[in-house]
Amino acid sequence: MTAAIVQELRIYPVKSAQGIRLARSRLAATGLAWDRHWMITRPDGTFLTQRTHPALARIAVTLTPQALQLESEGREPLRLSLQPRGIPREVKIWKDACGGLDQGDAAAAWVSEVLAESVRVVRAPAASARRADPRYAGAHRAPLAFPDGYPLLVCNQASLDALNERLGAVLPMERFRPNIVLTGLDPFAEDRIETLHIGSVRLRLVKPCTRCVIPSRDQRTGIADIDPLPVLRTFRYDPALRGVTFGVNALIEAGCGELIERGDACRCEPAAG
Repeated sequence: MTAAIVQELRIYPVKSAQGIRLARSRLAATGLAWDRHWMITRPDGTFLTQRTHPALARIAVTLTPQALQLESEGREPLRLSLQPRGIPREVKIWKDACGGLDQGDAAAAWVSEVLAESVRVVRAPAASARRADPRYAGAHRAPLAFPDGYPLLVCNQASLDALNERLGAVLPMERFRPNIVLTGLDPFAEDRIETLHIGSVRLRLVKPCTRCVIPSRDQRTGIADIDPLPVLRTFRYDPALRGVTFGVNALIEAGCGELIERGDACRCEPAAG
């Protein structure tokens, strides 16, 4: 097995809003605690992200023991209860139709002002029926809140360093919105890892993450900046997935309820063959 270190932990409580960098995080069944438990939708329930609404990057997010707080320049903060309550409504993430809890008119009005269009705010129910794609999850019925498709995204600092060398620029890791960032590996060694062991936590890496326009946006302003996709396409195009890849999606095989901390040792088990 190869050894690595957990360099960063990040969560994104509101899908496509700013993230939070953590010293430690508890692992829940759906991923790191509170990750992508809230989401902005059109009035018909269709999810929104920075792909079409880059202004979401201007929403700063903090968590207290009692509330989720959203902030955006020129507005009073919006506070939402951490309790899973609200009027049930159907929402749609890609092809997944799933349940959400509407967070009310005041929350909708606050985010609508930021985005300059009518939207709603929803949060994940206490028990979600949504599951990771069985083509990659297999029999493992991984529950999901509101990520694009998997509980966790794992990235490798050495891979970003290698990309930046080709770019001749310094893109920060936050552009790729990972949950766990590893250090101590060779560039793109994550492609060949099947299982990560972090103490009693066991994660299975199941699918390379295909990338969209979001890594080209400043994650504090939403303004278009250096786009890494043209360079990535020269050496990271996956014909089977029909996309450019960076980072690997992961499932949780063991360790729900355990803490993961920055600096934790990580044993990396390669894929068979």
